[in-house]
Amino acid sequence: MALSAPFDHLRLPIIGSPLFIISGPELVIAQCKAGIVGSFPALNARPISQLDEWLHQITEELAAHNRDNPDQPAAPYAVNQIVHRSNNRLEEDIAMCGKWQVPMMITSLGAREEVFDAAHSWGGIVLHDVINDKFAHKAIEKGADGLIPVAAGAGGHAGVQSPFALMQEIRSWFDGLVALSGSISHGRSVLAAQAMGADFAYIGSPWIATKEANADEAYKQEIVDSNAADIVYTNLFTGVHGNYLRGSIEKAGMDPENLPTSDPSAMNFGSGGNSKAKAWKDIWGSGQGIGMVDKIDSVADRVDRLEREYRQAIVDLAAKT
Repeated sequence: MALSAPFDHLRLPIIGSPLFIISGPELVIAQCKAGIVGSFPALNARPISQLDEWLHQITEELAAHNRDNPDQPAAPYAVNQIVHRSNNRLEEDIAMCGKWQVPMMITSLGAREEVFDAAHSWGGIVLHDVINDKFAHKAIEKGADGLIPVAAGAGGHAGVQSPFALMQEIRSWFDGLVALSGSISHGRSVLAAQAMGADFAYIGSPWIATKEANADEAYKQEIVDSNAADIVYTNLFTGVHGNYLRGSIEKAGMDPENLPTSDPSAMNFGSGGNSKAKAWKDIWGSGQGIGMVDKIDSVADRVDRLEREYRQAIVDLAAKT
């Protein structure tokens, strides 16, 4: 579909996905100033008073940037809400987003009408994470404005379906906003996502290896040093299947090839599930696209690189047609 405000001045059709623990104001502001949508999970701000402070900081700094750069305004930002019933902060976090008129929310692990209605009440829009076409239908029926198909290879909690299959099933009936997730770390892949029918590429893992990310330096270097073969898919750590760095699992004293299965009914994010090691803190999430990440960059430098790759991909494709 044709994009409209607030997306009509994006430098690239990219949404930086919310990264648990890692995404904070510094990363989000840098992404938005660089011309792509930045986002963070509400639960990264602890206690909730910090969420108020973060939203104030992001709002003020982006407004100042726009005053100083009227020809290159910042991209909008988004706040991710974990809608699962285990999140006892959800109602307060949504109210705080309303206070600051957050332009976009990203919802995960459950589609709830009251969450969508709340965002619409202040003029915000909501994109919802889905791993298959069945969940996509449910999200739109309940009022989501758009979808984030989380395809095979995405970092963190990911699905198993090919992006080709998932995108075409969704596009057979839905013509609204779609941001495709799954191993996107190169400008060519951004263009490919558009070719498959997506409006945005939804990129996460490459931002871990940036100067602005709130990640341990060893985590950042592990992203640089690893590739797709170093990603392990398991539900051990949270009860929900996700992708994690092999090296972090080994450092926690476990064999990545022989991990037990967790009880999905004991879903508990960040607790480590049935393991003593804590997901995200000790066990590091990552998608399969990290083979393209060869150094720790600033966000601005990474967006510059993505833009060069994206523009060149357009030229290369035109030469083949």
